[in-house]
Amino acid sequence: MRLCRACARVIEGAGCVCGEDLPVEHVELNQLSIAHLDCDAFYASIEKRDDPSLEPHPVIVGGGKRGVVSTCCYVARAYGVRSAMPMFKALKLCPQAKVVHGEMGKYVEEGRTIRRMMEDLTPQVQPLSIDEAFMDLSGTEALHGGSPAQSLIKLQNKIWEERRLTVSIGLSFNKFLAKTASDLDKPRGFSVIGRGEALAFLQSRAVSTLPGVGPAGATALEGNGLKKIGDIRLVGPQRMRALYGDWGAHLFALSMADDPRIVDPNGERKSISSETTFFADVSDIEALEDILWPLCEKVAARCRAAETAGRTLTLKLKDTRFKIVTRRRQLPEPTLLAHRIFETARELLAGDADGRTKYRLIGVGLSDFSDPADADKGDMLDTETPKRAAAEAAIAKARSKFGKDAVQTGRALKAEWDDE
Repeated sequence: MRLCRACARVIEGAGCVCGEDLPVEHVELNQLSIAHLDCDAFYASIEKRDDPSLEPHPVIVGGGKRGVVSTCCYVARAYGVRSAMPMFKALKLCPQAKVVHGEMGKYVEEGRTIRRMMEDLTPQVQPLSIDEAFMDLSGTEALHGGSPAQSLIKLQNKIWEERRLTVSIGLSFNKFLAKTASDLDKPRGFSVIGRGEALAFLQSRAVSTLPGVGPAGATALEGNGLKKIGDIRLVGPQRMRALYGDWGAHLFALSMADDPRIVDPNGERKSISSETTFFADVSDIEALEDILWPLCEKVAARCRAAETAGRTLTLKLKDTRFKIVTRRRQLPEPTLLAHRIFETARELLAGDADGRTKYRLIGVGLSDFSDPADADKGDMLDTETPKRAAAEAAIAKARSKFGKDAVQTGRALKAEWDDE
C-alpha cells in the first residue's frame, strides 16, 4: 500500500493525483495502529518559529555557561551538541550557537495544544512528556474515513500548518517498535515497522538502541559478547535471565519484538521522576547529594507543569554490578516542593551511601498523585512549609519568565562548579 504524505490519499498509479511525490509505502500499512509521535527538537523549534532571525543559526536551549543543554536544533546537533551536555562543552563544539534560556510555560502550553490535536483522533493517547506520546488508533477507521496511517499523515500535516512545528511519527504493532520507528527519519519522518520485518530489522541493530540500555548497560552487554540485538536472541531467555535477572529477560523479549504493553491514557501520571548516569562511579555521600539536588528540582518542575503533587517518594540507585536498589517513603501530605523531595530522598540515601559502595546511577521520583491544592500546607507546628511553597512558586515563576538561570540555589551552583 502507498499513501501520499502530502494529502494522505492512496496512490494507485505512478503518482498522486495531488501532484506531489511524497509516498510512504509498506505492505502492512493498512494493518498497523500503534503510533509514537515525537516533536522534533521541540523547544528549539518553538524558539525558531517565534523568532525567525534564529532560523539559519544553530540554536541551543539551556542554562548559562555553567548550565546544561536542555535541547538543541538539528543544525547544532550536526556539530555534536546533545541534550544534557554541559553548556561550556556545547559552546566549545559550536561557538557560533545562539543560546536561548527558554520559557517552560510556553513549551508546556504548546505541548498541550498538540496533545489535544492527538486526542481529536483517538482517546487512547498516552503522553510520555510534553512533546511525545503513544497513540492507539485501533477502530478509528470509520470515524475518520481512513486507515490509522492516513489519519496520522493528516495529523502531521495539520500540526505543521497550524502550529508551524514538525513532528516525527513511528507506526507499528507495539509501543517498542513504534517508538523505534519514530527515531528513524527525523525531522518530519514517517516510518513503519511491520510484523513481517520486525525480527530481521532488529537483528543487526546495536544493543544500545534498546530502551533502557544506556552506555554502562551497553558496555555490560558487550562484555558478554552481546553487541547486536540478534546476539541477545541467540543466547536465549534462560541465559539472559541468569546473566541479568529480570532486566535480561526483558531485553530478550524486546529482541523478539515482543512488547505486550498497551497504550494507557492513565499511564502519564503513574510517576514523575528524573535520573542520571554518572561519567565515573561515585561513592561519596556529599557528591551523591550534589547530584541528587538538581534531579529533585526537575521532578518538582515537572509536577508543576503537570499540575499535580505526589505523596510517595522513590529513591533509585544502581551500583557497579548493575544491582538496582529502590527505597520508598510515604509522605505525610502530597508535595511538589524540591526542598521536601530532596530532604526525604537524602534521608533514604543515607541508609545506602556508606562511602564504600560505588554507584553509577541515581534517580528520584514521586507517585500516588493528588490535586496540588492539597499539597504542602503544613500545620500549626510546621510554619516553614507554606513559606517554602511560596518561595518555590516565586522561583518557578521567575524561571518560567526569564529562564532557568534566573534564580539559582547555592547547592545547584556548587554542583555546577564541581562539574567544571
